[in-house]
Amino acid sequence: MPVPINTFKKSLSAGDTVFGCWVGLASPFSAELMGTAGFDWLVIDGEHGPNDLRSILAQLQVLEASDSHPVVRVPVGETYLIKQMLDAGAQTLLVPMVESAAQARQLVRDVTYPPHGDRGVGYALSRSARFSQISDYGTTADAQICLLVQVENLKGLAALDEILEIDGIDGVFIGPADLAADMGHMGNAQHPDVQAAIMDALRRIKAAGKAPGILSTNDPMTLDALDAGAQFVAVGADVLLLSHSAQALAKKWQSTK
Repeated sequence: MPVPINTFKKSLSAGDTVFGCWVGLASPFSAELMGTAGFDWLVIDGEHGPNDLRSILAQLQVLEASDSHPVVRVPVGETYLIKQMLDAGAQTLLVPMVESAAQARQLVRDVTYPPHGDRGVGYALSRSARFSQISDYGTTADAQICLLVQVENLKGLAALDEILEIDGIDGVFIGPADLAADMGHMGNAQHPDVQAAIMDALRRIKAAGKAPGILSTNDPMTLDALDAGAQFVAVGADVLLLSHSAQALAKKWQSTK
C-alpha cells in the first residue's frame, strides 16, 4: 500500500492557487477550530509559535480530520528536526532562512530516503507509515513529500536563481517581514523597494517552474502577489485574527463608558 497522495503538492504541480492561514497559537484545540474555517492549507508554526515536536504532532492529529492541508514550519533547517517532523506525519515542510544553493540541496537530501538522500529509515515505528501498516512507505514516501524553502533576506535573494535550479524544491516562499528588515525597512514591508523585490522574486520563481508563496494580510499586496504568480498564499494568522478581533470588541464597549 502506498502513502496517501499529498493534495497540496498535487495542487501546486497543477498550477493551482491555494489560500492558507498561519496557525501559531500552539494548541490542538485552536488548530482544530482553524481546520473547520475552510482554508486550503494551514501552517503549524514551529519557528515563531511556541511549538515543539509533541504540540506539532497533536495538531497534525486533529487536522487529519480537516480538509485543510497541514504545512509544518520547522524552526530551523536541521536534519534531525526534519526527520522528526516527517516521521510524525508531516508531508509538507516549510524551512525558514534558506540562503544558498548548498543549504537547499542538503534540505532535499534531508527529506529523501537513501540512496539519494539522508532521511533515516525508521518508518516501521512512525506515525507517517501508520505504524508499519503502509507497507510501501519506504518506496513511495519521497514522491509525496513537499519541500518549501523560505528566501527572506538579501543573501537569499542573491542566491535565488541557483536555488531555483535544484530538483526537489517544490516551492519558494518569500518572507516579507525579514526581507524588509534586512533591506533597512523594519516593520514596513509595504516600502516600494521591498515590494519591488518581493514581486520580482515571485515572478522569477514562477518562471523557473517552482511554486511561489507569500504571507500577506494587506489586500492590495496580496492581489499584486497573485498577479506576479503566487500560488500558495497565506492571508492571515490565528494570533492576529484573535488579537485584532478582541481589541476591536474591547474598544467598542470601553468607549461607551
